[in-house]
Amino acid sequence: MKKNVCARPLFFKGAIKVIGFALVGFIQIPGIELVSSALAQTTAQNGKASKAPQVKQKAAIPSSKQVGLKVKQNTFNQSSKSMSLNPELFKRIEGEYSSEGAANLDYRVQRGCLRRSYNEDHLPSNLGLSDHNFNDFFKSQTKGFFDRMRGNCIPYALALGSRNRFESLSIMNGPIQDAKTEIWTFTPSAAGSFLIQQDYLKDESKRFTEIQLPLRDVLYDPKKVGDKLPVELIWELNSVIKQIYPEENSALENTNSVVRLIVDFGDKERWAQIWAAEIIDPASNEVFSSAFWIERSDIPGGFYTANGESIERTFWTNPLSYRRISRGVGSVRAYSKKASPKKASATPTAAPKQRYRAHMGIDYAAPIGTPIFSVATGKVVHLGYSGAFGNLIILEHPGNYRTYYAHLSNYNVELEVGNEVRRGLEIGYVGSTGRSTGPHLHFELRKDGIYVDPYGAKTELDLWNMRDSDSGLLTREILLLGTPLKN
Repeated sequence: MKKNVCARPLFFKGAIKVIGFALVGFIQIPGIELVSSALAQTTAQNGKASKAPQVKQKAAIPSSKQVGLKVKQNTFNQSSKSMSLNPELFKRIEGEYSSEGAANLDYRVQRGCLRRSYNEDHLPSNLGLSDHNFNDFFKSQTKGFFDRMRGNCIPYALALGSRNRFESLSIMNGPIQDAKTEIWTFTPSAAGSFLIQQDYLKDESKRFTEIQLPLRDVLYDPKKVGDKLPVELIWELNSVIKQIYPEENSALENTNSVVRLIVDFGDKERWAQIWAAEIIDPASNEVFSSAFWIERSDIPGGFYTANGESIERTFWTNPLSYRRISRGVGSVRAYSKKASPKKASATPTAAPKQRYRAHMGIDYAAPIGTPIFSVATGKVVHLGYSGAFGNLIILEHPGNYRTYYAHLSNYNVELEVGNEVRRGLEIGYVGSTGRSTGPHLHFELRKDGIYVDPYGAKTELDLWNMRDSDSGLLTREILLLGTPLKN
């Protein structure tokens, strides 16, 4: 656990420029440290630091191994197979590539490296974009960019929506990743103009490490992954890979397929974070599936596939390894104390009308002592007994979201109100305190204080959807962190 989280995961520093089509120059906002947001703003969560307790295994809980995630440890052994992010990562990217097909017809990404030519300022139209306003705008604004081109192709990642609607375009000034690398990301604005974000590669890229792990180990043998990754990332990695694992290739784990990761191991100010995860064939570099982390300033970040599909709902609905869901949302029978027996009456009385009460939340049946994990990074705002909830933990997350963990038998002994906790941290243990009929976890997700059914078929939250402002983030991550394309 860390008391303060400084969400500065990317290695770029630049300026956000809001540009109307009719404008000739830029409106620059200087001095902004770019994070993983196309409209990046430094999050206001960097408050005054207080004691951040270390997380350790709770001795009173019968368990043969550490199950939950905990704060980054500095003692894990990095394998010799790990390597710093290769400065020549994009050295041999040529041709064109459309990532992972078109599974989501409402949002898709094309990625490639377009060969340079005399009309490179016509790149959008060469990629099939028919928006004349954007094509003219792009041409007028990128003259200086193409003057700084290096190499023989232009790396790009283009996102399109329904009916080929332009969502975002990221381009780099050549397939070379070094201190002179620039990446520009274009997105449409609500006012009908366009936004440009200019990023410049910095020495901060040294924080990123590329790791390759056998797919079978990630899926079935977390112990073998433990010497490559800090413990707080192992559960998250396993969950990501199981969600993006392609069903049509159900025997991939029996091949030489590997999981390629781009990881920031973090420091005292940043959580360790997986930024890209891909299942690939190491011989051909064929990418079977992939997921990229998108950091957002106003709501919690999340993992998205290369075609804009969120895989976050599963994370937000799995606070423990449960045996079964014993009760969902709905009405349940209300029990009351039995009335004292009365003398028999000759007049028959009507049977008492059964009363029901609303049950808001999901009950996960599990043995007492089963570890419970935080479903997302957040701050502890309640830790203690609370009436019918029994022992209760409430975590507050960006975007006015809160998660409730009730009926606990005990808490992680190092938790305190005000602590920042990372997703996957072991925060408590299943119990049967408060108004409970048996050992289980009562879990709630609330938005603006109103309960949200996370399993509801019609539940659509900004946590689990690709927003307009997120598209540019995704194309930039894909372009920079995705597997290099073959010639």
